[in-house]
Amino acid sequence: MYENTFPNKRFKHTVEFLKQHIDTSQSILDLGIENPLSDILKSHGYTVKNTSGIDLDINTSEIKNSQNEVVTAFEIFEHLLSPFTVLKSIKADKLVASIPMRLWFSSAYRSKTDMRDRHYHEFEDWQFDWLLEKAGWKIIATDKWTNPTKKIGIRPILRWFTPRYYIVYAERYSKSKS
Repeated sequence: MYENTFPNKRFKHTVEFLKQHIDTSQSILDLGIENPLSDILKSHGYTVKNTSGIDLDINTSEIKNSQNEVVTAFEIFEHLLSPFTVLKSIKADKLVASIPMRLWFSSAYRSKTDMRDRHYHEFEDWQFDWLLEKAGWKIIATDKWTNPTKKIGIRPILRWFTPRYYIVYAERYSKSKS
């Protein structure tokens, strides 16, 4: 089902990580509109509801009103101006989130045609950890993986060795600590 190509490699790692930490009996709110990864999660037995496509920087009502036990956020926080606000609004006690990592040899992604498809943040792993901890999350497990390409050049070679994606499983600190 998966090949070692983008986005299949990313999807494979994401599903494997999720299976290690989240039981299929737990309902998931996935931040962002329905997408191929949410379909893959459903095919693995997960119950997944996606947000409707509202601007989460402005309106977090779907997150605040969710009764889901787990929130997933796969490559979405880099698109938000204020990921802290979204992280604080989550009512679920479990979070699985992944980000594309900031690469020292590559500038931040910016679409020239889609104003919504831009990265306001590209985190290093420690920066994302700090953001999660400040928003009241305790990091339980993490993983990283590379995103090699078959292109020729210095940057494509560096992509074979430099982790591009970072994924975190976190649990909310007890209410008395937040």
